[in-house]
Amino acid sequence: MKKFLICFMLLLVSGCADTSRYTTIDANAPVKTRMRACLVSEATAKFQAGTLFTQGLSATSDELVSICLRKLALQSAGISEESQSTAQSIIQNLRNFGSAN
Repeated sequence: MKKFLICFMLLLVSGCADTSRYTTIDANAPVKTRMRACLVSEATAKFQAGTLFTQGLSATSDELVSICLRKLALQSAGISEESQSTAQSIIQNLRNFGSAN
């Protein structure tokens, strides 16, 4: 398992120079392609944040899949990440306003 993680890390680090070819895709791309792009993007972000290897392999892969499934479902429903972020901001502002009173 350690060998796999080391190989994965080396592959990820060597590929970080040009991950845009995997993460920049057309909205009309097949679902598998969009899922792969999302997984690469999320794994790269976790790697750069230093949190990719904090959990076990299975837990981390489950987390990445869950994140990407949610993102793809929202996109399929026509809800952009920006819209979701805006909604979360509004809710947080209302929560802060309510707790200030």
